Amino acid sequence: MKVVRFIVLLLMVIGALNWGLVGFFQYNFIADIFGGEFTGAARFVFAIVGLAGLFSIGCLFRCSKSCKNGSHCGCCSKKDH
Repeated sequence: MKVVRFIVLLLMVIGALNWGLVGFFQYNFIADIFGGEFTGAARFVFAIVGLAGLFSIGCLFRCSKSCKNGSHCGCCSKKDH
């Protein structure tokens, strides 16, 4: 599960940095690397970043609910609480 959490966090950082570039400089790094916003590769990257975000939303609610009760949710490290 640690590997999955790391990959999800990495994808979310990539997505956040890309949106920051879009917001501040109107530059879409992912689209530029893969040849445009609507290419298959760029859409794939956007999709997996979106899935990482959805996974994190689920972890956020699971973690806040189960870790308050003293049980381990699997999304976070027990020693972090």
